[in-house]
Amino acid sequence: MCSSTTRASPPPRRVDLIELEEAEYRQVMEVNLNAVFFLSQAVARRMLKQPGESRRIIINISSVSAEFASPDRAAYCMAKAGMGMLTQLLAARLAGEGIGVYEIRPGITATDMTAPVKEKYDRMIANGLLPMPRWGQPEDVARIVAAIVAGHFDYAPGQVFYADGGLHIRRL
Repeated sequence: MCSSTTRASPPPRRVDLIELEEAEYRQVMEVNLNAVFFLSQAVARRMLKQPGESRRIIINISSVSAEFASPDRAAYCMAKAGMGMLTQLLAARLAGEGIGVYEIRPGITATDMTAPVKEKYDRMIANGLLPMPRWGQPEDVARIVAAIVAGHFDYAPGQVFYADGGLHIRRL
């Protein structure tokens, strides 16, 4: 078993997408998409050389930003959307080889990355943004990883799992 993840990198600054500078865009893409692609590719090559081993899995930790438009975090959103397609492409290519590829999309999760916007999200959560009115915790993501690794989803290649308190649920 092997898991392919990299630490997400927020945009160097939150800025309207019209004002986003090329260097900032490239930095976010390099960390949040390019690194994931090349690491996943290297892991997949190694796994393909070791058929019949125990469970072989690639798990990409993405974000609900893959499908939520945040004009002040454009590069990050585009990178996470790209990671979603990368996961689907890898799953389609590797499922027949016995390699499971999955994506986890955390929502508003208490981490160092979200600390600067804690008050903003506290207000949004208090005002009903989430069906489960609390911040996500890293352990919420870890439990999904553990279930995947335990083999509970072997027949679900390319599956996207949300750890977002229901944020992805469309509501009126």
